[in-house]
Amino acid sequence: MKVALVNRSSMNRVRGGDTTQVMNTARELKRLGVTPHIYLASEKINYDQYDLLHFFNIIRPADHLYHARKSNKPYVVSTIYLDYETFDTYGRTGWQKLLFTSLGKYKSEYLKTIYRALRGQDKLVSWEYLLGHRRAKRILLDNASVLLPNSRSEYFRVKKLFTRDVPFVAVPNGIDESMFRDIPSDVVREDKVMCAAQIYGRKNQLELIRICNELDYPLDIVGKSPPNHKDYMEQCRAEASSKVKFLDFIPQQELFRNYASAKVHALPSWFETTGLSSLEAGALGCNLVVGSGGDTADYFEGYAQFCDAADRESIKKAVIAAMNQPTGEALREKILSEYTWKNAAAATLKGYELALQNR
Repeated sequence: MKVALVNRSSMNRVRGGDTTQVMNTARELKRLGVTPHIYLASEKINYDQYDLLHFFNIIRPADHLYHARKSNKPYVVSTIYLDYETFDTYGRTGWQKLLFTSLGKYKSEYLKTIYRALRGQDKLVSWEYLLGHRRAKRILLDNASVLLPNSRSEYFRVKKLFTRDVPFVAVPNGIDESMFRDIPSDVVREDKVMCAAQIYGRKNQLELIRICNELDYPLDIVGKSPPNHKDYMEQCRAEASSKVKFLDFIPQQELFRNYASAKVHALPSWFETTGLSSLEAGALGCNLVVGSGGDTADYFEGYAQFCDAADRESIKKAVIAAMNQPTGEALREKILSEYTWKNAAAATLKGYELALQNR
């Protein structure tokens, strides 16, 4: 079976969770006998050599609409559907809050897409997208052979966007079990907090910094800010105490040692489909603080401290609780057995087989 895996044109330059999912899914699919080829949406694809197409990230429908129309091939969609509405309405400040609140969810995402294209940060692959963001999503979803959400919760959120019942296979996000199986014995776990993620408002690092300043907790912030969020990074640095370290982007092969050195990993996001860094940190024994927005309960309910991104006291209580509880093995064992890229690839292959049966 030959499959073209297609993701946003900026996925290598602005790395995110979808980048990680594409790369690891391709690696594990090869081990299952599939021949996957990864493409940026802006690249030309010889459709005839593939059995089907696999699109990633429905929040960027402009990247995929052209190929869905042109290929005349069955396709599946890893939706990775982040909903920015709550963050845009309540998490932003100033003119951006006024603008996105007045525009609403779909027009806001439309404006962001056009803005990135005009600035050369991304490529507008499909001119048909100009007819509307929500319209483009509906076309992609309604005509998909199979949807591959990262959880059942995500599927039912996405289902509200389209009218017909599209078959789905839930594909869990994961970790590389070979890398995270053993906790480094030469690393001492400290009473400190860590947050590994892109640094911008949706991830809520600024609020976490303020809380750790107040609690006098050491905090490691690992990651870079996306191109249009440099002001947020500067504000984070400006408000950080001397106990806050900014570690920039760290290759995953090295990052696991940072996880192993922290007692708490906190990702108090406004919205996550999963939170890949939470899975990685949990696999290396960190106690977790996660935001309650999105689909995080499907992964972490009963195993993490949940918080409301809009409520500083909620985040503070969750961080204190995570710092004061002993580290345990239950979450680590759950992640290593259920949430691996090997399992994700096996579920993805089931989706491919279902798509080809239904063609």
